[in-house]
Amino acid sequence: MSFSLFLAATATTADAAEKSAVEKLWQFFADGGYCMILLLLCSFVMVASIFFKILSLRRSLIVPAGLEKKLREYEHHHEASPGLFDEIKEGRTPLARLCGVALRHRGETREQITDAVQASAREEVLRLHAGMSSIDVIVSLAPLLGLLGMASGLVVMFGGLGESPDPTLVSRGISEALNTTVFGLGLAVPAIVAHAIFLRRIDMFVARLEGLLAGFARTCEKAPSSTARPSSMPAAQAHA
Repeated sequence: MSFSLFLAATATTADAAEKSAVEKLWQFFADGGYCMILLLLCSFVMVASIFFKILSLRRSLIVPAGLEKKLREYEHHHEASPGLFDEIKEGRTPLARLCGVALRHRGETREQITDAVQASAREEVLRLHAGMSSIDVIVSLAPLLGLLGMASGLVVMFGGLGESPDPTLVSRGISEALNTTVFGLGLAVPAIVAHAIFLRRIDMFVARLEGLLAGFARTCEKAPSSTARPSSMPAAQAHA
């Protein structure tokens, strides 16, 4: 009997502690004022942008290991592995699409192939940076919203320090000033870290793409153009 009472008392204490924590969290956001609503919207955008970049900056979606291996073998042995050109033609990844550009200019000079690939690579790099602008904006906006909340909280606090000081207004102003500042700075910290990590990962993919495409461009330069007409073709057949 006593053990059952002990379990019931423990469960009641745990429920009370959990309820108290939820109430404190709710009170923290409620005391932040209108700026806290904007900061909550920023937090949702930041979380969505981070998940989007985690999913989109996977190696299999940018520089697949299988295609990279086939390209290196083609560069060294000048023999295409089975399915190499089919995978390039499908163009499912940035590496495949850029290799397709080089393949279409096969037989031209290296400068011409490189210029064509670089023109298409700018668009691919912009795709890699998709979603980074949202994180960049939050890095700058979250601390400013925190400072704005602090300023509005100070206005409320000093408004309560009139001829007849209202302790409720003073405490509410202090809560609004401190809560928004803390939440704004706390929101900017993970955004800065995520921004730096994603930029580093993008730079790594761009460097790997440059290395692979440079070797593939050299191979395409030496290969005969697929659209070139054989010189031994008779003139009459050529005009037919």
